[in-house]
Amino acid sequence: MKKFLNTNKNLLNRNKDLLDRSKKLLNRNKNLKASKKIKKIIPIIIPLVIIYIYILFITNFPNNIIIFEGEKVNLKTIFGISLQSENEVINASSTDTEKLSEEIGTTRISLNIFNKIPVKEVSIDVIPKTKVIPVGNVAGVKLYTSGVLIVGMSEIQGEDQKNYKPYENTDIKEGDTIIKINDTEITSTEDLIQTVNNSKGNELEIEYMRNQNIKECSITPVKTGEDEYKLGLWVRDSAAGVGTVTFYEPSTKSFAALGHGIMDIDTEQLIDIASGEFVTTKILNITKGEDGLPGKIQGTVANQNKIGTIAKNTKFGIYGKVDNLSSLNIDSSKEMEVALREEIKTGKAAILCSLENGKVEEYEIEIEEIYKENNYDNKSMKIKITDQDLLNRTNGIIQGMSGSPIIQNGKFIGAVTSVLVNNPHEGYAIFGDLMIKQLRSVE
Repeated sequence: MKKFLNTNKNLLNRNKDLLDRSKKLLNRNKNLKASKKIKKIIPIIIPLVIIYIYILFITNFPNNIIIFEGEKVNLKTIFGISLQSENEVINASSTDTEKLSEEIGTTRISLNIFNKIPVKEVSIDVIPKTKVIPVGNVAGVKLYTSGVLIVGMSEIQGEDQKNYKPYENTDIKEGDTIIKINDTEITSTEDLIQTVNNSKGNELEIEYMRNQNIKECSITPVKTGEDEYKLGLWVRDSAAGVGTVTFYEPSTKSFAALGHGIMDIDTEQLIDIASGEFVTTKILNITKGEDGLPGKIQGTVANQNKIGTIAKNTKFGIYGKVDNLSSLNIDSSKEMEVALREEIKTGKAAILCSLENGKVEEYEIEIEEIYKENNYDNKSMKIKITDQDLLNRTNGIIQGMSGSPIIQNGKFIGAVTSVLVNNPHEGYAIFGDLMIKQLRSVE
């Protein structure tokens, strides 16, 4: 009997081994099938990825490039893409690109695939070396949006005491800008409120903008009271703040300020403006910066004089025309050239900023790093405040100093844009040439 049981046990173990082997074989077959599928897919995926990379490069290559006379141009390309000007192929990795900046005016070049197939035309505007007057005055900014900006969405209670989300089944969201309702232009929150109330609860056709693209949706307002209807959207049509005027450009009577764009506090997106004003401001208080807590210049724009009109709010600053030059209190004898990037050096420089009403002072800084190839954001240079007087008063870079002009070797080289939150002594600055080029593209 014992022998019989042992035999059965051995048979069971053998069957178990056979099952394990079968599972391994099945898994191996599955893996083989999967690998065969992958091998079949790879030849399809790789060309698609390559095509996608080329499409991205061509799409993101700028349609217009603004450069200074004599500026070195670095136009990077990828394999198979060439630049061509008047039937002449330009070697992007050589000094050939420097020829593009020899003559003032507009040159057109094309982006070609394998020197044969043109896929994009690019205009290059060569502008003369520019002179500006660095300013450094603190001023107030008033911006008025194109349409009304959606800064929030919330459930609302109707007249029947029920809760509603009128926007729920639409694509509209925070950061979108409402520009029309039922073909009526919306330019302010008052326009929106009046149009929605006049609807008497009927469905509204809403036209809104997102990333420069116009979209549409339908929303039925909810009655919340007598002659009162709501969409459940929180909106804003204006913004205000304090910053520093960077420079005045006498030949065009234009100004530049901040070195960075004004973002909406709720959506954290660049505000698309219809108009704006730059006004004098009265400094009320200065709060020192601390590690992890930026300081700030507090001021009021109430009952102040208009300096000029703002034409554009961009990631490289705000730009416009000066209407009241005397309000800037500038010294025209301080006009100076805008430095090319090759002329900027690490080491000592100076900034101009105002910490007292009507008084602009010069403070010493150090340029620690220069990012010469950076054309994409406002962090062109890393800077450090070294002036002990300024450190005693502000402990470094504080909010409101954005736009403070930087001067080195008698030339305007850029403007302060941001502070390192964990070390207020250090921050970033934008190249002056980027601000001039942005100014020219706005004009």
